[in-house]
Amino acid sequence: MTVRECYEAMGANYDEAFSRLRSDERIVRFLIKVAEDGSYALLCRSLEEKNMEEAFRAAHTLKGICLNLSLTRLQESASKLTEALRGKTEYTPETVPLFEQVRVDYACAVENIRKLS
Repeated sequence: MTVRECYEAMGANYDEAFSRLRSDERIVRFLIKVAEDGSYALLCRSLEEKNMEEAFRAAHTLKGICLNLSLTRLQESASKLTEALRGKTEYTPETVPLFEQVRVDYACAVENIRKLS
């Protein structure tokens, strides 16, 4: 799988990432770190523990990582979840489908990133 094919499979913007990072090798180096980053695990744990402040920070970090690497689909779902969590102190039902979309998009991203290494 090429880096461009990986980006297409993830619903991401390869051209934008390439314009920022300037080489496939650099893109791959940073993509691999996405799968190793603890933000998603922290998000899952925080939501399970209903720690909304920590969940917000984790979702916000995940959104930022995705924005920097032009992981469009995951960035959009993480952004929606981030905004739903912003300023919340209690777990709300609207969080469930938003987190589910992040879970699906994250799994897709990680699955395709692992095909690169």
